[in-house]
Amino acid sequence: MKQGILLAAGNGRRFDPSGLTDKLLQPLHDGRPVLWHSAFNLCSALGTCIAVIRPGQDARRAILESAGCSVLVARAAEAGMGETIAAAVRETAQAQGWLIALGDMPWIPPALIRRVARAVVAPAGVAAPWHGGKRGHPVAFGADWYAALTGLKGDAGARDVLQQASIDRVEPAPAGVLRDVDVPGDLPGGWAE
Repeated sequence: MKQGILLAAGNGRRFDPSGLTDKLLQPLHDGRPVLWHSAFNLCSALGTCIAVIRPGQDARRAILESAGCSVLVARAAEAGMGETIAAAVRETAQAQGWLIALGDMPWIPPALIRRVARAVVAPAGVAAPWHGGKRGHPVAFGADWYAALTGLKGDAGARDVLQQASIDRVEPAPAGVLRDVDVPGDLPGGWAE
C-alpha cells in the first residue's frame, strides 16, 4: 500500500489576502472543516497517512489528528509545496510509494483514492485521476521516485517530476479530482467575512 501524504501547510492567501481566515478551517455541509474531510478521506482510503503542516498551525494539527492523520511539523514547508513534499517523503522513506493529496480538496472519495494508489504496480509507476481530459489529484508515485521527490524545491510541487513521467490515467473520475478551495466562492454557499 502507498503511503498517504496530505499537504496542509499552505497559507491560502488567495482565499483571504489578509491571512486572518484559514480556508482549511472553513466548515462544509456537515459543519466539519475542509481539512478534516480531506484528511478523513485519505486516511479512510489508505489507513496510513501523514499530513504536513508548518510550525504554529495548532488548529490544523488538532483537526488532522481527529481525522486519523499523523502530523509532521516541517519548518521546510515554509519554503513551498516542493519542500513540503520532500520533507514528507524523507520522513516516510521506507514506503513502497507515495500518494500525494492536497488539504484543500475535500471532495475526493476514498474509493477513488484507493484506485489511484493501486494503479501504481511497479516502482517506476505514476498514476493520477483524469476528468474531462484534465489531470486531477491525488497523484501516486512508485518507490523509484524517491530521489526526485526528495529533491523538490520551491513552490512548484511535483509539476516538474510529472513532466518526466508516463502517467497511468485512472478513469472515470468524478469532478472532485479537479475541485479545490482556492477562493471563498469555491465553498458551497460561499463565505462571508
